Amino acid sequence: MEIDFDAKDAISDFISVPAGTYLCRIAEVRTGTTRAGDDRWSMRLVVAEGQHVGKQAAWDSLVFSVRGRTRARTVLHALGLPSKGRVQFTPADLENCTALVEVRPSEYESPSGQVIRRNEVPYDGYRVGSAADHSPGRHEQTLDTDGGNGDGPATDGIVDTTQIPF
Repeated sequence: MEIDFDAKDAISDFISVPAGTYLCRIAEVRTGTTRAGDDRWSMRLVVAEGQHVGKQAAWDSLVFSVRGRTRARTVLHALGLPSKGRVQFTPADLENCTALVEVRPSEYESPSGQVIRRNEVPYDGYRVGSAADHSPGRHEQTLDTDGGNGDGPATDGIVDTTQIPF
């Protein structure tokens, strides 16, 4: 009898679009909580136009915690939703919103030893715009740290988190 105890189980590949930046629509939002007890909204991102229209680009999450609020603000801004002051919204408010979203492949091993491949969205992977504004290979940070039209003083990405509403 010969057995390879180091062999991996079959690979589960959930990548349906290649790495790149796509105009994506939020097709679904599922609510939940993190292990720390913070609210988390998981968003299913579907390609809204182009060669891969209708394909799932990735799942991504917003975490509404002190640590996660800067990214939540970035994502909400890119989706065209209020991202300053005190705001109130529901998961349904995010559905069908669009933004340019960068996706890239990721691979991890599940507790059972199975290798899982899926697309992920990097921390700064959201931008305001449409596909017409996008040129391949161009990735910009989405957070507008000068609070306006982009021609204010440079802030080196430093954000005053006390000014974020949640």
